[in-house]
Amino acid sequence: MPGMGGGETYDRLREFDGDVKVILSSGYSIEGQAKEIMDRGCSGFIQKPFAMEALSRKVRGVLDEVDGQRLLQVKP
Repeated sequence: MPGMGGGETYDRLREFDGDVKVILSSGYSIEGQAKEIMDRGCSGFIQKPFAMEALSRKVRGVLDEVDGQRLLQVKP
């Protein structure tokens, strides 16, 4: 969101809907701020650049999870 960093955006989304599923995307590695956001409960991470197929698999995987448990197996 313009004018907000990833952490603040995530927090605002969680305020609006505590069950929101969020996939964090960054050109940086999972270390640093991305890891801190993931540790707060972010649903998934995908590193830029990514192919649409990889994004599709990530979205499907997040949507298929309930309480951190995978409901369906998605082939890579």
